[in-house]
Amino acid sequence: MIKTAQLSDKGRVRQVNEDSVWVGNIQGDYVLGIVADGMGGHRAGDTASRLAVQTVISDLQGLEAGLSAEACRAALHDAILHANDVVFHTAQISDDYHNMGTTVVAVLLRGSQGIIGHIGDSRAYLISEEGLRLITQDHSLVNELLKTGQISQEEAAAHPRRNVLTRALGTDSEVSVELDDIELSSGEVLLLCSDGLSNMITRDQIETVALAGIALDERARHLVALALEAGGEDNITVALFEYDKTAQGAHSEGWTP
Repeated sequence: MIKTAQLSDKGRVRQVNEDSVWVGNIQGDYVLGIVADGMGGHRAGDTASRLAVQTVISDLQGLEAGLSAEACRAALHDAILHANDVVFHTAQISDDYHNMGTTVVAVLLRGSQGIIGHIGDSRAYLISEEGLRLITQDHSLVNELLKTGQISQEEAAAHPRRNVLTRALGTDSEVSVELDDIELSSGEVLLLCSDGLSNMITRDQIETVALAGIALDERARHLVALALEAGGEDNITVALFEYDKTAQGAHSEGWTP
């Protein structure tokens, strides 16, 4: 079965929490998790992230049980694109929401197997005893500079434009969704997070806390506390997923062949 935990905090600097998070069961057969980090004018960022999360949940609530990996991949992809439409068109009808947008990173799991969809710089990490692996690649200016060798990893971490996105949900009428397959082994932890966590604490800190022998919700609280102690310069959101093959539950099976 899949154990889950989630937590969001507005941090020490921001007046509003523009992050949204949701983790839950879909049709008793799947686990869905979503983290969205909104941006825009007054009240627009939290509206964008909330609309994105609500749309993805609504679209996937009717997912049929026992679908193949290919069908689930298509369903998650289409739900995220629908969320893009909803946020984009909502921004067109109100000056208050002009140019709003959001990142999104979502996972749809059935047993130990799943699909991750993402747009922007909210991240998915897989943590195991072998180390921490970043699954997603940031859609950001700094990551483009890093991939082309124009800056180093150290320069990227402190770059003044590290929050500039090259792709976001809801800012354009069309957007491309990145999709990745994932399979969890027993004891491995999947972390979805906004950049309020990944920009504030180290990979070693993430790995140490994620694998700590404490309850999953305690690990979520510890991660957020570390980001707050480091300054809490942005909203902080985490969602954790841990596969336990020894536990019995509705989520013990994988994709239908």
